[in-house]
Amino acid sequence: MKGLHRLEYRGYDSAGICLVNPELTIYKCKGKVSELEHFVKGQDVSGTVGMAHTRWATHGEPNQINAHPHISQNKSLAIIHNGIIENYASLRSELMNRGYKFVSETDTEVLIHLVEDIQINEDIELEEAVRIALNQVIGAYAIVILSKDNPNKIIAARKGSPLVIGIGKGEFFVASDATPIIEYTNNVVFMDDEEIATIERDKPLKIKTIKNKKKTPYIQKLELSLSAIEKGGFDHFMLKEIYEQPRSVKDSMRGRLNADMGIVHLGGIREYEQKLLNAKRIIITACGTSWHAALVGEYLIEELARIPVEVEYSSEFRYRNPVLYEDDVVIAISQSGETADTLAAIELAKSKAATVLGICNVVGSSIARATHAGVYTHAGPEIGVASTKSFTSQVMILTLMALQIAQEKGTIARSRFHQILTELNTIPKKIERILLLNDQIQEIARIYKDVTNSLYLGRGYNFPVALEGALKMKEISYVHAEGYPAAEMKHGPIALIDDQMPVVVIATKKGSYEKVISNIQEVKARKGKIIAIITEGDVTVKKLADHSIEIPETEEMLVPLLATIPLQLLSYHIAVMRNCNVDQPRNLAKSVTVE
Repeated sequence: MKGLHRLEYRGYDSAGICLVNPELTIYKCKGKVSELEHFVKGQDVSGTVGMAHTRWATHGEPNQINAHPHISQNKSLAIIHNGIIENYASLRSELMNRGYKFVSETDTEVLIHLVEDIQINEDIELEEAVRIALNQVIGAYAIVILSKDNPNKIIAARKGSPLVIGIGKGEFFVASDATPIIEYTNNVVFMDDEEIATIERDKPLKIKTIKNKKKTPYIQKLELSLSAIEKGGFDHFMLKEIYEQPRSVKDSMRGRLNADMGIVHLGGIREYEQKLLNAKRIIITACGTSWHAALVGEYLIEELARIPVEVEYSSEFRYRNPVLYEDDVVIAISQSGETADTLAAIELAKSKAATVLGICNVVGSSIARATHAGVYTHAGPEIGVASTKSFTSQVMILTLMALQIAQEKGTIARSRFHQILTELNTIPKKIERILLLNDQIQEIARIYKDVTNSLYLGRGYNFPVALEGALKMKEISYVHAEGYPAAEMKHGPIALIDDQMPVVVIATKKGSYEKVISNIQEVKARKGKIIAIITEGDVTVKKLADHSIEIPETEEMLVPLLATIPLQLLSYHIAVMRNCNVDQPRNLAKSVTVE
């Protein structure tokens, strides 16, 4: 149950548990893990082999019937599953013709019936039945299967969805990520795609591929502490993670930047540095918040390194038959390192012989292993579904990458290079100063907590910040918000502005300052309410705005690292005031491991 709570950020529509004692005992219900916890109170929950699942619905609405675990027709097998079985309809039809009855609307139930059918008809061991079944499956899966006839055995397998096995003293743990495991052991095996694990009591872990090739488990030590995944006195994980940004940004730079010596060095991409220097084009692919970080990266790399950059939504990139060349460099960005569309984009790029680099936060994740090389952000665990510190850490890594390429290519003057490095060292302290404005931002939130729409405007480097600010407002406060380049407002969105419409404008002094002032005046002429993010000491915008949030002055290209902080706090406080579930917003999951 504790493990489920730790994984609840990945999905929380329904939850269930299965124990072997000696029959398969299943309890499941709609809602969050706490409701399952209440449901099983007073029930027999004894046993030493079990599995549990918290669901983010794909096939079938969130209810008790569709909740996992699912059981086979003869009630001897039970399964939990992350992912999507794409050919479930044809498999279901075939199984129905053989007399199987289905209780749920899920694709998962098809898989457990298929395993049972193979095991009965071919009279084989459970792990072999699972292997044969998975060869018939198209799609993504991380599965765990229990059998009442083999009570001391667990079968686990993965393809496309993450799975990690913890190895303790005489005990094993299986989970979607390491957060439920770290309390008990830091020895783990990250499973690769199309691998099946057989876990037996008092026996060593066995792994084979679905093609029946034996593999030697590679045991790694986790660099993760239990305290890192606790709230640490904060009301929500999101607030804790916002306040961790001075440290997470510093950790992203640690060992990679030395301003005194004038050195920027990302060791993870050293082997492919020449590829970057010779690239005629860089393509950055990502989803959600990581896509916004990628947009900042586009500005940075083009300005500093003078290499053309294209930023692609992974979900679109993989399906539109893109033109890729062998001398292209593709950079894939993902906090979790498990984003299904981004993984598919990586495989597409590799199939065209492009060099693929990764930027992700989770050590041992699928993207870290699928790319040719890459850089970890070192942001630490991010539990809140709405990404905060991962955005600033990703932007920091992209900044360092742009500077490293620029230095090697000679596209930046040495004095300018040193100037930016020196300023980068000040960013953590400047974020700390912005966090001191929390009470002021909370008061602004109180004024606008009941609005139904809002606009976010920014130019240049601050346009992606506007997009990210709007996304935060949408995903945790459920307030409709749109981000635009400030100049685009008069090409349509200005029609929405009235005296009820708050317009958040990133209006710092660097960049197109005079132009942004004109955009603010256009909003004021339509009686819109202006919340301005301004440079400390600026009086011009302060006079025009209804509310001003002052951030320290910095280089124009580094403003996103600062300007995004007040927008995170604004959306957080509005969400709290609207009684929204900040850490687990409706319909969302932290790691989108399905398409």
